[in-house]
Amino acid sequence: MLANQKHRRLLGEAVRAKRKEAGFSQEKLAEKADLSAVFVSRIERGKESPTLDNLVKIAKALGTHVRDLVAGF
Repeated sequence: MLANQKHRRLLGEAVRAKRKEAGFSQEKLAEKADLSAVFVSRIERGKESPTLDNLVKIAKALGTHVRDLVAGF
């Protein structure tokens, strides 16, 4: 697996875990982060790499820090 694919997968797993921990649906996270639900879904499935700005939005919406989302790398 290429490094970029692995990182996308790990990030997606972290976002999904934090989202579920927060009790949010993908739609609720998308709304709170001002992103589309399709985009959130693609991130969680490792199909999309969010920009740093979008990653910060996601972290804030989840009440966590970016470092917590990328700690598994």
